[in-house]
Formats: sequence, C-alpha cells, structure tokens
Amino acid sequence: MKVFKVNEGRPNVVDYIKNGEIHLVVNTPLGETSRYDELSIGSAAIEAKLPMITTISAAAAAVKGIQWIREQKSGVKTLQEISQKSRRMR
Repeated sequence: MKVFKVNEGRPNVVDYIKNGEIHLVVNTPLGETSRYDELSIGSAAIEAKLPMITTISAAAAAVKGIQWIREQKSGVKTLQEISQKSRRMR
C-alpha cells in the first residue's frame, strides 16, 4: 500500500496516524525538503502517543527485537517473574 507524504495529497501518513491505523512510526527524514513532513508526522505521533523511531539503526534494532519476540513465542515478563523462575532453577 502506498502512503502519501503530507504534501503529496490525501489520505496521507498523518491521516492514517489520526485514524489509529498506524501503531509505530518510523520516520527517517533526509534534508530540508522533508522538514515539513517531519514536523507534521512527529506532532501527530506525539498527539496519538505512538512510539517513533527516527534513525535507520534504531529501526533495525526494533526489527531484531520484534523478530526475537516472535521466534521465542513469549510475551513481556516482569522482573519478578524472571526472578521467580531463576530461583526455581537453582
């Protein structure tokens, strides 16, 4: 699916953010011409309380983390759960 930049028409990425159709924003602007989009996307993401990644290296790290979670078939655990499991294994 193609998503328009803010200045390319509608529906654009900000529309999708405001409609709750985006859950994670990866925005790696390049140069001054993308400044308008960067501000609009960033503001919409903050308003929607979405996580936002702004560098390629951070996006790559997020992808690796998501892949690891999916491969492990495990969810988020509290430190207390991890600690209890560790004590039982001793």
